Amino acid sequence: MRNHNPLRVLIVDDTIFYRKIVSDILSELPEVKVVGTAGNGKIAMSRVTSLNPDLLILDIEMPEMNGLEVLESIQELSLDVGAIVLSTLTQKGGEITIKALELGAFDFIPKPDSGSMEKNRKGIKESLPPMLKAFARRQEIRRILKGKSGLTVHGKSGVVQRMGAITSRRMSRSQIVGIGISTGGPHALSQLMPELPADLGVPMLIVQHMPAVFTQALAKSLDSKSALEVKEAVNGEPVLPNIVFIAPGGKHMKVMAGADGKSRIIRITDDPPENHCKPSIDYMFRSIARHYVGRATGVIMTGMGSDGVLGAKLMKQNGSAIIAQDETSCVVFGMPKEAIDARVVDVIAPLDQISVEITKTVKI
Repeated sequence: MRNHNPLRVLIVDDTIFYRKIVSDILSELPEVKVVGTAGNGKIAMSRVTSLNPDLLILDIEMPEMNGLEVLESIQELSLDVGAIVLSTLTQKGGEITIKALELGAFDFIPKPDSGSMEKNRKGIKESLPPMLKAFARRQEIRRILKGKSGLTVHGKSGVVQRMGAITSRRMSRSQIVGIGISTGGPHALSQLMPELPADLGVPMLIVQHMPAVFTQALAKSLDSKSALEVKEAVNGEPVLPNIVFIAPGGKHMKVMAGADGKSRIIRITDDPPENHCKPSIDYMFRSIARHYVGRATGVIMTGMGSDGVLGAKLMKQNGSAIIAQDETSCVVFGMPKEAIDARVVDVIAPLDQISVEITKTVKI
């Protein structure tokens, strides 16, 4: 992070318990400065104005003014402040968290639902520092991009870059689309899915890095926005056109041959994590490469780390078209950058053009 300019953080939670846990963790990080705390959203908004934080650690369920209302106010006022939300591991908590991410929250940390203060502290301490580092990096990139003529951060002025002819091993139009996405995913998907046509004509599989509960809420939210049917995948169900299957949180998802050897089915497994991820993008991409040789599209979007790159390499070797989200429109340009650097990407596109590029590969 920025040693010369510490990240300014405001902690917003209605419980002293969590305000103390988060404050204690942040006090150990030299790159971070806690500029204040607030017990509800109304107080938080007044302190955003007076304290000018870079980031809120924001509880969702609070009296007076909840976390969603805070995020809506930040959008309405065009305030330059980010948010990492604290959420409960319940169905209601999952639905609220998805709304928060769609409103532009950078990421989320599930609140442990039981255990001692030390156990709670350990869980948050493991999750928070990597997120802070990624957020600080994003802030640096945004400042750089804002200084470049013709570019807007998360805007719609990006240009599609074609990296050369799509591989000669490509047999025909794509018959399936696989998407791998992580940090910033719900917000990006909420913009992508409504742009896809109802008659896309192929199935779509999505791995979004998330724990259980949250992926069900994500599928429900995206289904309400999309002309395609969006659902959390179920083990053994057939892979059908115009349906979007989201991998269940905490499980892996792959595609396999059906009993007739021609049809394809979804398989949900409890295999070990890959790249510290479960579900894993690599895991899904490998299965697509194996069962749709020369007839698939892989898409790598915003997210931390390198999950998806090895799977994309195999897809590319087997004749798939690979699309990566561009740096300007990513919340975190980790996974797409790794794929681009690995030279497996055919097209680099801004978020608002990805639907067009996907459709081209399935309609040719």
